[in-house]
Amino acid sequence: MERRWVPGGPLDVGLALQPHKRGGGDPTWRRTPDGAVWRTSRTPDGPCTLRVVVEADEVHGQAWGPGAGWALETLPALLGADDDVSGFRVEHEVLAEVARRHPGLRIGRTGRVMEALVPAVLEQKVVGREAWRAWRWLLGRYGEPAPGPAPDGMRVVPEPVVWRQIPTWHWHRAGAEAVRARTIASAAWHAAKLESAATTRELDRLLRALPGIGVWTSAEVRQRVFGDPDAVSVGDFHLAKLVGYALTGERTDDLGMLRLLEPYAGHRHRATVLVWLSGLRPPARGPRMPARDYRSF
Repeated sequence: MERRWVPGGPLDVGLALQPHKRGGGDPTWRRTPDGAVWRTSRTPDGPCTLRVVVEADEVHGQAWGPGAGWALETLPALLGADDDVSGFRVEHEVLAEVARRHPGLRIGRTGRVMEALVPAVLEQKVVGREAWRAWRWLLGRYGEPAPGPAPDGMRVVPEPVVWRQIPTWHWHRAGAEAVRARTIASAAWHAAKLESAATTRELDRLLRALPGIGVWTSAEVRQRVFGDPDAVSVGDFHLAKLVGYALTGERTDDLGMLRLLEPYAGHRHRATVLVWLSGLRPPARGPRMPARDYRSF
């Protein structure tokens, strides 16, 4: 199935889809030499593979699998067609320059909770490389082969029932300790209710009622599921330092970050995306934290 769509303004497809990539070698995300982005998803109608490429000023989407129709119907939303930037005003010149360099920045929405929640839980309190390694292992073992002519190795996230049935020793093989495994399995029991959330506020309430899910995880999920431009990842290991350094030249903590972001109320996540894109980073004060590996084979 195919769809062509003309955005109503500048659009950077790569930036819109980048938040759904979980590290190098993510089995659900690929970018091929022709510039196309491939992404798999488990839609309400079943698994699908989506290929997105820009041709001239037109977005060309192709999809395969039972969920192909749903994927193409929601393609504009995935690429940020519903992203309302009308109330966003840049208050710092450094961010104004980034915004000028990236006029096509849009925050899209997937409408799919579990495929955003599982990797977010895996990323809790560990370095990214450790979480992404676990994500790749679990998808390689339990994911479904991507429909259609997808690049080799692409997989579709498992159904909720599969997440509930993964044995403890396979979580260990993946490198995810018992706490994160229990959080994912618990969320999978409530997947139908989570997927039916109609608003970002309702999803926040449902997520944070589950054990092991707090402010950071909820924000990371809502940014992707609803394209929430105000969901700040409070508690992130790096974000507060980056925001403080970019906007003031000094590191800060979460409270300081929230104070700095007050002028962007309603668009605080959008402001942090611009901070990431600025490339401004505080000087390193020590070696990088290593990825743990306590697996036994």
